[in-house]
Amino acid sequence: MPVAAPLYAELRYWPELAGLLADGRFRSPARPGERGRVPPVLLIPGFMAGDASLTLLASWLRRRGHAVKLSGIRINAGCAGRELTRLEHVLDGFDEPAIVIGQSRGGTFARALAARHPQAVAAVVMLGSPVLDPLAVSPSVLRTVRSVARLGDLGLPGVFSSECRSGACCTDYYALLRAPLTEGMVALMIYSRSDAIVDWRACIDPSARCVEVNGSHCGMAVNPRVYAELERVLEGARSAAV
Repeated sequence: MPVAAPLYAELRYWPELAGLLADGRFRSPARPGERGRVPPVLLIPGFMAGDASLTLLASWLRRRGHAVKLSGIRINAGCAGRELTRLEHVLDGFDEPAIVIGQSRGGTFARALAARHPQAVAAVVMLGSPVLDPLAVSPSVLRTVRSVARLGDLGLPGVFSSECRSGACCTDYYALLRAPLTEGMVALMIYSRSDAIVDWRACIDPSARCVEVNGSHCGMAVNPRVYAELERVLEGARSAAV
């Protein structure tokens, strides 16, 4: 599945960021009232990114009253199977079901956590995540993936290798991306047809509510429309916790 949008379309990140910073709902978000608990949130960054890439989203969530836990990822390029196991321990650290939000590759981990541990996940949100085919990416990104895999083949610690594609280490991870989510699980996939990094068709998760936005792939975590959709999920999860 080829990526149709040109790579320069990702420059839209900057006007998306400017639009978010000018949005009053971002600067002064409405805090939930006393009715219902405010679920905690786990954030997972995208490929080759770290927790710092989700700083603005984390600050907005905290201003809304959510306890936010970061993934502990500095550069998201590790073996998916091992990374999923580590994230399961992070999820176990919550005292109640958490909302799990992931961008790009981080969203595939979020979905895998929701499929494997539905009792621990109040809702899952995937931002431009190619759950149907994690390698449905642009040629330039695919070259980066292969370069990282070669480094892993040479023994560089902390990165995936060529064996991860079909090896036993990641078998469960790939299966969880296709597994149906539990009935009643709140699941949101946000995608863009003009995504220049990921083929949007790989994001259409049959177990999720899929919402199209006009924006870049890298800007998913700073797109004002995404925040409007997140508000709906957060309020729904809070109401369910009453």
